[in-house]
Amino acid sequence: PLAWRRCPPPAPARAQVMQDPVLFSGDLRYNLSPAGGASDAQLAEAAAAVRLYPTAAEAAAALDEGVGEGGDNWSAGQRQLVCMARALLRRSRVLVLDEATSSIDPQTDAHVQHALRGAFAGVTGLTIAHRLETVMDSHRVLVMHAGALAEAGPPRELAADPGSRFAALLQAEDRDGQ
Repeated sequence: PLAWRRCPPPAPARAQVMQDPVLFSGDLRYNLSPAGGASDAQLAEAAAAVRLYPTAAEAAAALDEGVGEGGDNWSAGQRQLVCMARALLRRSRVLVLDEATSSIDPQTDAHVQHALRGAFAGVTGLTIAHRLETVMDSHRVLVMHAGALAEAGPPRELAADPGSRFAALLQAEDRDGQ
C-alpha cells in the first residue's frame, strides 16, 4: 500500500531583484507576499530587515498601505526594497541581484547587503552591479570588458593587484567620490 504524507512545498529555485522592480496594484502586504504564505510578523520583519521601514512595528502598521499600478506611488528605491523583502521571504536557493540597489543611497545599500548576507547565508548569489562596494564581500567577482570576461577572482585579491582592471575601477570610483 502507498502512504501519503503532506510535505512542505520546496523553496523556489530562484528569487531575483532587478533594477526596474515590479510591484503590483494592491497593498504592501500583497506586494511582499503575492502568494499570501507569510504572516504579518514575517512581512514586517522582512520589510524592516531591508530598511523599507526603520522598525518592524512601523512596517506592520504600513502593511495596508496602497500600491498603485506598477508601484508608481513609490520611489524607485522603495520599490527595490519591497522586492528585496519579497526575496527574503521566498527563501530561495539562488538569489539574482541585477543592479538591485542602484536607486538606493550607499548607507542603505550597505545595510541591505548586510541583511541579505545574513538571510541568504548558504545561498548562491549572483550580483550584477556598477557600485563596487556592493560586491566586495562576494567570494568571487567576474569583471567584464567589451562584452567579454576580463578577469575573475576574489575581490580583495583583485583589488590588491595593481595591474587588475578591478583595482583600476576601484581607484576610479574613489576619485569620482562614489
